[in-house]
Amino acid sequence: MPVIKLCPKLILEGTRLTGKTDLALALNESSRITGVRKYRYHSPIVSAEWNGFTPNPYGCSLINFDAAYEKPAMESYRLWVSLFELYRYYSWIIDRFHISTQMWQAIYRGRRYRFEWLESRLAALGFRLVFCWRDPSSFAEARVRRLKVSSNPSQYDDLTLFIREQEILQELLKKSVIPSLRIDVTDYSLDEQVDYIADWLEATGGLNATETQPEPKRALLPVFPRLAEGMIAG
Repeated sequence: MPVIKLCPKLILEGTRLTGKTDLALALNESSRITGVRKYRYHSPIVSAEWNGFTPNPYGCSLINFDAAYEKPAMESYRLWVSLFELYRYYSWIIDRFHISTQMWQAIYRGRRYRFEWLESRLAALGFRLVFCWRDPSSFAEARVRRLKVSSNPSQYDDLTLFIREQEILQELLKKSVIPSLRIDVTDYSLDEQVDYIADWLEATGGLNATETQPEPKRALLPVFPRLAEGMIAG
């Protein structure tokens, strides 16, 4: 039987305590997503949460960078999308990316970043967005489970922040040009989530690389004026 090469390109978005990383790992091991394997080998999972700019273990990342690291953060996005374009015929699973950057920067730095050119290039490659959504009333229970393994428990002290982040993420995803799917992680098992996403990808052609060309490239720059009311209105 011939081996069928699958090339899904998924960006998982959602706030903390929504199980994105566990889902990313499960998707990367699913034969329906990345194909049948006779042995284990390297298959990439990328994350904008990697804090590689500073030696601090909880330093800034592509999501929560400050003004001093804005330039390398923007250059990193350019490099990532260029790599995805060069490796078009491969699977890419990303645990948080530019939508999380837009959300965090808008809420905590008061800066709105425009990623139209980046989204155009990602959409042309066939990327899909998966929004991991949790019922707001269930965050407290999720925190109890997380505190058993967390090395930085203080980040879960204020759950209202997560609920607010989730609301902003949802608004940003509505504006994205990349096809998206919202998945409720509150009660569904990891296996059920993987099957739901696989069904969606199979039904919409999301397992194969596309030959679409992106829209003309534009500079990746922050917007300095007041944030859009719809993004941060309480």
